[in-house]
Amino acid sequence: MQLTLNPRWDLDTLFPGGSESEQFQAYVDNIKDEMKELSVMVEQFNPQGEDYESEFVQIIHKLETTVKKLREASAFVSCLSAQNVKDEKADILVGQRSVLSAEMGSITTKLDQKLIIIPDSSWEALLQLPELVDIAFVLDENRTEAKEKLPEEQEVLINDLAVDGYHAWNQMYGAIVGNMSVEIEEKGEHKSYSVGQASNKLTSPDRKVRKHVFDQLSNAWEEQSALFSQTLNHLAGFRLETYKHRGWEHVLKEPLAINRMKKETLDAMWTAIINNKKHFVTYLNKKADLLGLEKLSIYDISAPVTTTVKTSSYTEGAKFIVDQFQTFSPKMAGFAKMAFEERWIEAEDRAGKRPGGFCTSFPDSEQTRIFMTYSGTSSNISTLAHELGHAYHQHVMNDVNGLNQRYAMNVAETASTFAEMIVADASVRNAQTKEEKLALLEDKIQRSVAFFMNIHARFLFETRFYEARKQGMVSSQRLNELMVEAQKEAYCNSLEEYDPNFWSSKLHFHITGVPFYNFPYTFGYLFSLGIYAYAKEKGGSFEDDYIALLRDTGRMTVEELAKKHLNADLTKPEFWESAIGLCVEDVKEFQRL
Repeated sequence: MQLTLNPRWDLDTLFPGGSESEQFQAYVDNIKDEMKELSVMVEQFNPQGEDYESEFVQIIHKLETTVKKLREASAFVSCLSAQNVKDEKADILVGQRSVLSAEMGSITTKLDQKLIIIPDSSWEALLQLPELVDIAFVLDENRTEAKEKLPEEQEVLINDLAVDGYHAWNQMYGAIVGNMSVEIEEKGEHKSYSVGQASNKLTSPDRKVRKHVFDQLSNAWEEQSALFSQTLNHLAGFRLETYKHRGWEHVLKEPLAINRMKKETLDAMWTAIINNKKHFVTYLNKKADLLGLEKLSIYDISAPVTTTVKTSSYTEGAKFIVDQFQTFSPKMAGFAKMAFEERWIEAEDRAGKRPGGFCTSFPDSEQTRIFMTYSGTSSNISTLAHELGHAYHQHVMNDVNGLNQRYAMNVAETASTFAEMIVADASVRNAQTKEEKLALLEDKIQRSVAFFMNIHARFLFETRFYEARKQGMVSSQRLNELMVEAQKEAYCNSLEEYDPNFWSSKLHFHITGVPFYNFPYTFGYLFSLGIYAYAKEKGGSFEDDYIALLRDTGRMTVEELAKKHLNADLTKPEFWESAIGLCVEDVKEFQRL
């Protein structure tokens, strides 16, 4: 690995010139031309015609290549808007992306509606064609979903109206956050930070600093709460109206379908978690003792339990990740090394970036890009490993049919969390002192608390918010109340102070691409724990098994995936209980130390 790594990504190898890139504009123009051709092909497609099989095969081939290019362009726009929230040209491109996505949605809607006309017996025969058999699952899924939607004209209208309706509320949220700043007092001076930079300071070992940063962040979110209650209410209202017209009674119908999982699986997972929360309440109480508090507040959860907080340079963090990946999967380590050296990662700690982290795929050029803000903490190293897990997932699927690359969020979070776990476990094993081991073990447990309590609070809040929204607009005051109620239940009343503004500060509630952007994280965490236990048992022969599992994530339900690769039944609590058991062991070890 290079002596010193550059923490800024290189986007010019994709399209030189950033948001002014002429090459990118030409690429987008080409996508528009291809979409016009595809649209004509779909319009002319007669599913009752003599030659409908070969026509359909041609359409699917064209669809795959066009979708890949559209995903490529979309990923580039995501990178541009994240690296500089004040890039107005990037904002314009975000709007153009929404238009293109809506047009593609209309084309696929028309195609899927035509597939309904094909009799079931003919459909089954069609899926057996050599050109289609590999993508039969996805095609069948699309046809089944089309049967449960409105007639073609109405679905196309919803798609078109969503550009300046539904998706516009998500963009409005991003625009408001991009213009926010947080004033923080440091050593007698007032400094202005972006919300992402300010949030990084919540891990300070000094409680006065944490409290001050939390209060300043809360004030900033509260000041904008009237605007954020508008974005959230209208976004949810659009969703609910769409569901009502389709005759979908339950708000979880769409997120479960997107994640290719059964309600029984979700219920089994939450049941197992609720049954084991007592262990994590014990941990929170123990941590309060260590910090000299009667009870933790929400801004204390990520506080370090030791006074010495180890930090690592970006290059040191990268080397540690690559070394630990090597122990489990040399192929994954080789990929990570290449990603660091080719500058596929934007990690610089600077103003003007959007908060949070993500990984986005460029399927046409077979590359990925990772976005985060790295300040040297062990938590940052975990985040970096997490996003590299996402990137590796896409990497092993580069040669898979493009239509089979659209794996759901819950299994996407499996690969990322698995990578994170390798690094977290290694950190604990490699600790030089008892104090360092305690800090790193605690970092691991904090992730369990996040997935079992924080994410559960998000799920409870969103479920209740949607029920309230059915009756009309929900005020920002009521949103605050719903948030605190959800947090109290999720954390088993173990905290002193909660975060009423969390609904406005968490981007995930305002994302339109994926409704209920919460439970898939917990699913991925526990599913990856099951894989991790399996991997440790298998030892050296595991790498190829893992790649095989990842390559199947876009072409089967999660229940089928677990049955095939782990011989596990996800609809029963036993699988989830055994995975949570590994997390409980961490708590017991923490108490021993």
